[in-house]
Parts: sequence; structure tokens; C-alpha cells
Amino acid sequence: MDKVVASAAEAVADVPDEASLAVGGFGLSGIPGALIQALHDAGVTGLDVVSNNCGAGESGLAVLLASGRIARVTGSYIGGNKEFARQYLGGEIELELIPQGTLAERLRAGGCGIPAFYTPAGVGTQVADGGLPWRYDGGGGVAVASPAKEVRDFAGAAYVLEHGITTDFALVRAAKGDRHGNLVFNKSARNFNPLAAMAGRITIAEVEELVEPGAIDPDHVHLPGIFVQRVVALSPEQAADKKIENLTVTPREVRV
Repeated sequence: MDKVVASAAEAVADVPDEASLAVGGFGLSGIPGALIQALHDAGVTGLDVVSNNCGAGESGLAVLLASGRIARVTGSYIGGNKEFARQYLGGEIELELIPQGTLAERLRAGGCGIPAFYTPAGVGTQVADGGLPWRYDGGGGVAVASPAKEVRDFAGAAYVLEHGITTDFALVRAAKGDRHGNLVFNKSARNFNPLAAMAGRITIAEVEELVEPGAIDPDHVHLPGIFVQRVVALSPEQAADKKIENLTVTPREVRV
């Protein structure tokens, strides 16, 4: 039951090239930075990543993106990531862009053993009709486009069929975790981390605070340990390393 491993490097040591990964985080909130860096240091490449976004600036998944380690991304937001946009438009990376709520539900469904579900999100658009550019050819043309999806009528309204997502591995970050893998997330970090954790066949969690079993009130557990296979305790320095995506401050009033 003790799922703690000694280091992030040990935790990701068996992640192979071309593995599929569900990665938690919302912007730069709750990104599993230590695990991502360990994966980069291990030299793993050709990764198929499922994540809300693909890092920002030089942080998060941008570490793997900048070094050409990611082959495909399933996500809902790429705005503000110029390197991602460059690789995508240049035909270097494949992107399946889907509505944010649909991505969240596809991860949750996969984690719950639900193979598919119907949703109204995307009906009447290329999300349902097909034709979204998944990969460009580098010359401005589309090399691979999304296929059309099944659309059915329920009670007079149209719904599109979406498939649940499961991945080989999942990387997540929690504010607190115990040795059994029970996790607690902090505010916005809770948006995608629990869902990504559920979707992974092997889920690895880096935790800012490691506590003993029983220290977390069962009513306060956001993700049960049944979904987590490995836990890595961060150092105080790693736990405190939290980047701000867009820092805006009010100028200090000058008093005469």
C-alpha cells in the first residue's frame, strides 16, 4: 500500500518512447513540473499527450515541447504558446483540438470505464462534422483532418458522440497526498488533475506535502488512492516553485 517512490526520475523510469500521457494542470496552476522535467531528462520522445494546454513560456509541458519530444496533443487551448503554434502550423506536431468541457468529460469517462457519451457541445461545427486540421503539411495545406462523428437526436435535440480517453500514464500534482495515494488539490489545480489521474493506467502524483495514512479526513479527499500507483514527495524548493503565467501588478502609489 505504500506507493511512495524515492524520486521523480525513478517514478518515470519505465515510461517508453511514444507513450500516451494524461497530464494535469490548468495554465500553469497545478502542473507536475518535477515529473515533466524528469521525463525530459530521461530522453523520452514521440509522446502522445492529453492535457488542457501544452505549457506556457518555458514551463510545464513547454519543456518537452521545445525539445521536440511531443508528437501529438489532445487539448482545448493553445493560445499564448507561440512555440506550440509554430510547430502545429509547420506540420511538426499533430493537434486534436476539442471543447474544454468535452475534454474534461472524456478523461472522466475513460477513468470510469465509460467508452463513449453524447454531448451537445460541438454540434453544427467542425467538431462534429469533421474537417478540423489535425496536422498541417508545412506548406499551408492540411495533411490530416478530423473525421466526422456520429450525431444522434435525443428528445428533439442533436448530440455528438465523443469517446472516453485512457492513457498509458498520467502525471499530476497535488497539494497534499498520503502514502496510499489519496490526494487533495488546491483551487484551480483541481480543474484537470483529478480527471487526468483517473484516465491513466499508471498514475504518478507529485505532492507538495506528504502525510501518513489517516491524516487526511476522508471527506476532504479529492481523488481516492485507487487511481494512483506512485507518489513522489517534492522538496520544499520544488513545492514552492510555482510560476505565474501572466503577472500583472498595480503600480505602487508614490507618496510625496
